[in-house]
Amino acid sequence: MKALRKILDKQGKVFHKGGKLEKLYPLWEAQDTFLYTPGTTTRSASHVRDASDLKRIMITVVVALIPAVLMAMYNTGLQAFRAFQGGAEPLVNWQTKAMGAMGFDILTSGDWITFMVHGALYYLPVVIVTLAIGGNIEAIFAVVRKHDINEGFLVTWMLFPLTLPATIPLWQVAVGIAFGVFIGKEVFGGTGMNILNPALTARAFLFFAYPAQISGDKVWIAAQTSPDGYSGATWLGETAAATGSPAAMLDQNVGWMQAFLGLVPGSMGETSALACLFGAIVLIVSRVGSWRIIGSLVVGSFVASALLNAFGSETNQLINVPFHWHIVLGGWAFGAVFMATDPVSASHSNTGKYIYGFLIGVLAIFIRVLNPAFPEGMMLAILFMNVFAATIDHFVVQANVRRRRSRYAV
Repeated sequence: MKALRKILDKQGKVFHKGGKLEKLYPLWEAQDTFLYTPGTTTRSASHVRDASDLKRIMITVVVALIPAVLMAMYNTGLQAFRAFQGGAEPLVNWQTKAMGAMGFDILTSGDWITFMVHGALYYLPVVIVTLAIGGNIEAIFAVVRKHDINEGFLVTWMLFPLTLPATIPLWQVAVGIAFGVFIGKEVFGGTGMNILNPALTARAFLFFAYPAQISGDKVWIAAQTSPDGYSGATWLGETAAATGSPAAMLDQNVGWMQAFLGLVPGSMGETSALACLFGAIVLIVSRVGSWRIIGSLVVGSFVASALLNAFGSETNQLINVPFHWHIVLGGWAFGAVFMATDPVSASHSNTGKYIYGFLIGVLAIFIRVLNPAFPEGMMLAILFMNVFAATIDHFVVQANVRRRRSRYAV
């Protein structure tokens, strides 16, 4: 390793100040710090609180996302298998041909390895396109601004593909992540300056620009209890159109445990509440994610759903969906754990985190239930509260200032 270090130091001279490739220093610094810990030291008095830095924080989030990634591949393969069992002709695509070329019998083989490989053929291309487009935009802005390429995009790169359906066209992935990184992050100044979550910004853009490919009739899913594969909305959309008790319909057609495990249709990485629970434990124990935001978000959703259940409705069955079903359907769990806790776009004060999380929980249920056109409300609720996070902190700080003034007034 010392030999590699000497080679890098020798070649790196042309990228440092005064070198021929000085303008490309951010690209050099990115790969150098990826391989080695920076060798810079603090010469003046330092005030170090702990060993946490941006790289460690981002890597912790990636570790927390691993179960969701694995479930994304497994469940995508499982849903494709169920759709094939029902004779879903639209699924005869390059993924299925590739599986056949590799010797996998996806029509009859129901083992987990087949599901993982088949699901990976849907998931990995989305990840590659996200990195290729978003990563290059990040690098271009770093070179122009003469900033280091930091690890902030690493989490966006992992999060964005998990929020998408398996059959999203790759060109839409490219357009979406370009919009998310450029509009949701770089126009504000880059990592640490953005007021919106870049991954959610990208997802919201696709949701409104291409609704059919995101949650409409072009998204293939497989009914769990039906032998037929069909296209359409997820179980939230099916519940909105239900004529009887939504809880009874969900218990019969889906099963709460199946939904909790994530073996249901939906966006690739958002279906498993169990995987999100693992991620929540990792983030809270490592103190990367705020338990105040997650806990208050749960309380807010419970209060909102209980209030709506108390009123009831015969025309909008989503009002009658109980809290324990809301948390396992759609992107509620994924948003609560990985999106709402974004340390940049969320509130920073402790009191502000309680308010921020509570309002997200309330808004997510209200949007999901009271507007059938948007059966998935978590995304919009988080983005809306991203805008007001700084305002919440402002009033919290001002309240603290007023209390201190009155306490020490003479």
